[in-house]
Amino acid sequence: MAWFGGNTFEPAKDIPDLSGKVILVTGGNTGLGRETIHQLAAHNPSAIYLAARSASKAASAIASIKSTLPNARITHLPLDLTSFASIAAAAATFTARSSRLDMLINNAGIMAAPFALTPQGHEIQFATNHVGHFLLTALLLPTLQRTAEQPGADVRVVNVSSAGHAMAPSSGIVWDQASLEGWSTWRRYGQSKLANILFTRELARRYPQITSVAVHPGVILTELYKPNEETNTLVRWGVGLLGSFVMGTVQEGAKNQLWAAVAGKEEVRNGAYYVPVGKLSKGSEYAGDEKLAEELWRWSEAEVGKHGF
Repeated sequence: MAWFGGNTFEPAKDIPDLSGKVILVTGGNTGLGRETIHQLAAHNPSAIYLAARSASKAASAIASIKSTLPNARITHLPLDLTSFASIAAAAATFTARSSRLDMLINNAGIMAAPFALTPQGHEIQFATNHVGHFLLTALLLPTLQRTAEQPGADVRVVNVSSAGHAMAPSSGIVWDQASLEGWSTWRRYGQSKLANILFTRELARRYPQITSVAVHPGVILTELYKPNEETNTLVRWGVGLLGSFVMGTVQEGAKNQLWAAVAGKEEVRNGAYYVPVGKLSKGSEYAGDEKLAEELWRWSEAEVGKHGF
């Protein structure tokens, strides 16, 4: 059943044959990422790289998928999005193993986490949800571009955002990361998700040969809520009592990013933001701010540049 007037999309029949395709999914060890890999693996891609920090959780996810798809070609790619060194190592490992990349699904994320700064000085949610994916994508761009130049290529970058981007501060983005300690955790989360959309728009403008799309998965019951269930009584009781009634399943939640990754080129607008499933959305006022998108790109370049990237 289509959500919000969107498209009906059934992965088993609507994902085409993916022979020859190479796919990388961040946060693939759990939730939407694992479901995305599971569904794509059923359609014969050449390789899927499951990027995740925990080797044990990645191994468990791969074993789970292979229990129903024994021939699935899935490889764990160690990745910690809060560490520039880890991101650089992951990109180097990938490019040493593969000369092409057809789908980069930037799915990993955290939500409503307590304030903390990464070793690079970025607020933890902004670092994980945006800055880490910005650097990973930048390091993989040469491979994405080479793949896009090949005959018949259809290269996609899918960034998993959220309707929560509307909770961003009234200024859109707060650049002084240390000052974010005074903001609510939901405001910090909102600006990280706004950054996903702005990054997508600017990536599409700068690299039009690559189809870049931002998606909202829906309100889905995933492990993103676990940290808040442990520290927030209201969230814990709300999820426990109402979660199964008002939240979608992981299987439903993965559909929008799967659609964005495989739908026909004529269906997917480069640089756009979609709500489930495949329904074009303007998002918030700031989500369409081209000047802010360019400013975010330049800020992100400068931030990773401080560390030699």
